[in-house]
Amino acid sequence: MMIFQLFGLPVRVARAAVLSSVIACAGLLLALMSSPGLAHEVQPSVADLTIADGTVTLDFEATLEPFVAGVDLEGLQDTNASDRADEVDRLRALDPDAMAQAFRDRFDAFARQISVTSGDARIPLSLQSVDVPEVGNVALPRLSDFVVTGALPPGDAPVIVQWDASLGALVLRQMEAGPEAYTGYLTNGAESAPIPRVGPSSQTWLQAFLAYIPVGFEHIVPLGLDHILFVLGLFFLSTHLGPLFWQVSAFTLAHTVTLALAALGIVSVSPAIVEPLIAASIVYVGVENVLSRGMTPWRPAVVLAFGLLHGLGFAGVLTEYGLGTSNFVAKLIGFNVGVELGQLFVIALAFGLVFMAMREYGRAAVQRLPAWISLGLAFVIVPALFAGMSLLGVTLEGGLLPLAATIAVLLGLSGAALASEGDDSYRQNVANPASILIALVGAYWFVERVFL
Repeated sequence: MMIFQLFGLPVRVARAAVLSSVIACAGLLLALMSSPGLAHEVQPSVADLTIADGTVTLDFEATLEPFVAGVDLEGLQDTNASDRADEVDRLRALDPDAMAQAFRDRFDAFARQISVTSGDARIPLSLQSVDVPEVGNVALPRLSDFVVTGALPPGDAPVIVQWDASLGALVLRQMEAGPEAYTGYLTNGAESAPIPRVGPSSQTWLQAFLAYIPVGFEHIVPLGLDHILFVLGLFFLSTHLGPLFWQVSAFTLAHTVTLALAALGIVSVSPAIVEPLIAASIVYVGVENVLSRGMTPWRPAVVLAFGLLHGLGFAGVLTEYGLGTSNFVAKLIGFNVGVELGQLFVIALAFGLVFMAMREYGRAAVQRLPAWISLGLAFVIVPALFAGMSLLGVTLEGGLLPLAATIAVLLGLSGAALASEGDDSYRQNVANPASILIALVGAYWFVERVFL
């Protein structure tokens, strides 16, 4: 049982510190329990590009409802955060024929947001077909297929595709173009590299490498909530650098191996198996943090095994985006570098939030000022900051809401530790409560992924 020993502050302030930390923990638990699979998550669209017989063909897999509703998807993680959320929900409830007709009615406006050019000519696009699946769970994205075509102008100028930022992200894959086919991930209104009508893609090794770094980073921050919790579980084992170094090294080595094997098609494991086991790995590191006093002999081996699982999870993202065969190694390395940068960002942020508490200021006397600062940041400044961001159009829905709650929780726990007196205040007031919370969320996800 964790006991807060709060001295030097008024009793009402001490109680407020404890209560604030508990409330913040509950808020984080509720936020993280909002599983990404159950939210109105914004998914990237995927387009297969074929250039043949004087025609450019784009075969899309996408969620049509936000397009028809006129939702601006730039920077949006969840359609519930849009002022058009009610319209999206209404469209998701339409039967396939009605939804397909709604998209046809809107297509001319939609087509103006897609730029396909060759040389100086913009290619007019025509809608050839729309295939909308039956209504399912309206809380989940409904992936539809539609095909557009356009006549190429004379000559051999390469094709360039530009996807408007308001349409979200686009995975563009060139089909039937041999081993050097183009694959790109377009965000923020970016253009594709020039795609030759015949012959190899003009995308260089370096361009492919750089293009996939943000894909890997985004899969950790803000979208990879389960991976974030696992990394935080590694962080809270000890205040010393050595245990963290060995754990992160084992985790990185393992997920790099399985990511490469899965991306190459050598290993394939169903997400129905991988995802519950990833949740179980989160429970394990959280529980062991509380029960152990530091690095156990078996901890690196266990983390290595769990890293193999997380690598399979990363591979599912690459399968969704499609690496193609052009510059395959560059894209794989770029994605992995992005993942590592995301993990290092999580560790650095956590370290910055709990640094004062880790220094064990509470040994000799209560640290009133640092405690006030941490609690003020947790429950005044951080909420005000994110509220200001929402006024500027940056939503907290999706991955950003749990991240905001995480920051507030760690600051609140740090404030409680700084207001406590004792040699082990950081472990009792920060590391253990955070690890217990991590384990609880992991347990919820495990039950959800197996039984719900």
